[in-house]
Amino acid sequence: MACYISSNQNRFYATLESNFGAVVAATAGNRIPAIRLGIQHETTQGPRRDKTGSRTRGGIPTGARTRTQYQLGTYMTNWGNINAEPSYGPLIRGALGAAPLLDAGKTVSSVSGNNLTFGVAHGFAAGQAVSFGGEIRFVAAVINANTVELNARFSLTPTAGSPLNPTITYRPATQLPSVSIYDYWSPATAVQRVLSGAGVDRMKIKVNADYHEFEFAGDARDLIDSASFASGMASLSAFPPEPAVLGLDYNIIPGHIGQVWIGAGPSQFFTLTEAEIEIKNNVDMRKREFGYAGPTCIAAGEREVGIKFRLYEKDDAATIGLYQAAKNRTPISIMIQLGQSAGQLCGVYLPGVVPEVPEFDDRQPRLEWNFSLSSAQGSTDDEIQIAFA
Repeated sequence: MACYISSNQNRFYATLESNFGAVVAATAGNRIPAIRLGIQHETTQGPRRDKTGSRTRGGIPTGARTRTQYQLGTYMTNWGNINAEPSYGPLIRGALGAAPLLDAGKTVSSVSGNNLTFGVAHGFAAGQAVSFGGEIRFVAAVINANTVELNARFSLTPTAGSPLNPTITYRPATQLPSVSIYDYWSPATAVQRVLSGAGVDRMKIKVNADYHEFEFAGDARDLIDSASFASGMASLSAFPPEPAVLGLDYNIIPGHIGQVWIGAGPSQFFTLTEAEIEIKNNVDMRKREFGYAGPTCIAAGEREVGIKFRLYEKDDAATIGLYQAAKNRTPISIMIQLGQSAGQLCGVYLPGVVPEVPEFDDRQPRLEWNFSLSSAQGSTDDEIQIAFA
């Protein structure tokens, strides 16, 4: 028996559920390098108001409604297995909805400006990521079966016969899947927990922190644990054992490494000091209907996608153009690349952002512009793309 449980002896896994609330078994490959997982499971029933003739508080009856909320943070790591999703892929799918697009890497036939041409049909969709060298870009438009237009040029232009890097691209969809999140501890006799039916209501990506980080938060259908488990919970006959624990082999990417492309052009900015991309799904877990003891599904509302960022002012055309776009409420594109090496890249592409007029912050020696949360817009499930390469 351990005299205490070390908070560092903790392992997290995430899997995508086929049916809401039905836990899917985790494998060693589903382990994520999470840095924190907060879970709050509480009774939501109101207090009793019956008059008993005393000051003694009456208890809440068995079967009262409960609410389970969670918040999980994880580092961005290298994409080690290009034949599978990154370990936190199920959580990103929970935030966006669509199955990812996986490209093994094609060979470039020719390059003209922002256009890439291939010798065979490329099969790319608008918004899908492509990668060359230590950079990632997105397909802004499909010209024809063999040619695509990128949102920005590569710094080093591919030559004829150059192979592109593998990419995996996550896109929005109308429906959101649910996720199972496992919270295992050492020793094995400690209380182990699983969140079933977790819906990702909010996702955040932080830029220029110590390390690149992802945050996921929302409600779950239930919290099951090894101490109180009963057969039938989360469609399980027994509490799921932890997969064989393997050593995690991954690299953490420093938070200051990457690129920023902003504007109608767009132009590369080197003056960004801070940014945060946020996705809010306005999820309703359908937990208030009469006759149900808990949430029954994930009902996503209007998707809200936005970015807030700070940068130093310069008197160049790109920076002035950004201010003009904010004043005129003109949509611009924003692409942020996290990392700078193949296998360690994440790209976030917002093709239509209406920037808010920046606050001029003159508290420091250099003038800084503070753009509050600026909304991304689109036509149909296309306001944000997240990719790895």
